[in-house]
Amino acid sequence: MGFYAPAQIVGDARKHGVEVRPVDVNKSQWDNTLEDEAGRYKAVRLGLRQVKGVREEDMRLLATRRAGGYRDIHALHQAGISQAALERLANADAFRSLGHDRRRALWEVTALADSPIILFGGEPNEAIVEEEPVLPVMSLPQHVVQDYGTTALSLKAHPVSFVREKLTQLRIACAADLKEARDAAPIKVAGLVLVRQRPGTAGGVCFMTIEDETGVSNLVIFKTLFSKFRREILHSRLIMVDGKVQREGDVIHVIVKTCHDLTHLMRGMTEDETENLPLLTLAHADERSPSGRDSRDFIPSARNFK
Repeated sequence: MGFYAPAQIVGDARKHGVEVRPVDVNKSQWDNTLEDEAGRYKAVRLGLRQVKGVREEDMRLLATRRAGGYRDIHALHQAGISQAALERLANADAFRSLGHDRRRALWEVTALADSPIILFGGEPNEAIVEEEPVLPVMSLPQHVVQDYGTTALSLKAHPVSFVREKLTQLRIACAADLKEARDAAPIKVAGLVLVRQRPGTAGGVCFMTIEDETGVSNLVIFKTLFSKFRREILHSRLIMVDGKVQREGDVIHVIVKTCHDLTHLMRGMTEDETENLPLLTLAHADERSPSGRDSRDFIPSARNFK
């Protein structure tokens, strides 16, 4: 999608009043589609192409054989959708129309391995007949992490919203607060990195865009500061900067003085409560260090331009 990641395009559409609906095995086509009117605009249904790792031919087959809709996961399997594809759809939380969240759906997809042999085709497998187990309920932050990991965005919440209380205690402003800030006022802002730019004509200046649940902040980091805070700039999943506001008409920047890695605040968003959150490094570093990036950072990266 060019300069912007899917999460930012969808987020901007929602801020302008467009209802965006999630990927669903009974409602999505391969491409994004327009549905009924919802307010001033037609609603947008995310397409199956948004799910990472699925093949176009499999998803078009799913849509073609859907007819009046799939009643259960077994029906999708009988329609010729592979177990691997169903697992990816389950991880993407695409079975809500069947009444299943991702954990329940994944449980049932895994149970397809117990399907009856051809002689007893059409019969439900043992796992479906058995009494359903009580599965642990996933928290909203866990769902958001999985959404980013499987579809590159989440319609449920923004990751930074889960640590807003902590950020407020640290007197860190929201991106939306920049609209009311006076020129040259000191300010602290934090967010996920969307874009890093170091144009060759800018004398080593780094331009960075970060995002929280209220919007984006555009940062200016001069060459000397970039060298001093290089690790924080290139490897933080959640970055906080301290600086001053620069206003030129309607254009607002934050001239950065210091950078801080606040990734540790995001612990608890995953079941193992680590800091290795796939969604929290939206930007690939445009410079590499020997340590590299965590192999589990599989979420869409922020755009880096030179």
